[in-house]
Amino acid sequence: MSRTPQEVFADHGTRLGTGDLDLISQNHTEDAVFLTPEGTLTGHEGVPRGIGKLLADLPDAEWQLTPIFAGNVLLLQWTAATGTHEVTDGVDTFVFRDGLISAQTVRHTLTPRTA
Repeated sequence: MSRTPQEVFADHGTRLGTGDLDLISQNHTEDAVFLTPEGTLTGHEGVPRGIGKLLADLPDAEWQLTPIFAGNVLLLQWTAATGTHEVTDGVDTFVFRDGLISAQTVRHTLTPRTA
């Protein structure tokens, strides 16, 4: 039985917390696309690079997530803050297929954190 998008997203969040990029990428299809304003990454080689950059930019961040599901699509608005940087305008879109993430877009602005 295939997992629901909500189940996949919950598991994705748990895996992100580990920082293990191989474990995280297992929630993506073999042909997954990861799109950012900087370019497109694909598959189990590209997706970890994109997610790894995000995690490196925001180490040990405090995240606030607002997910909106519609069938096999998720719109995720988010903010994150570390001791030195923050994102106040994060927006991701996820497309789910067969209990995995088949596409993800990521858009955010990383800025120095203000006191």
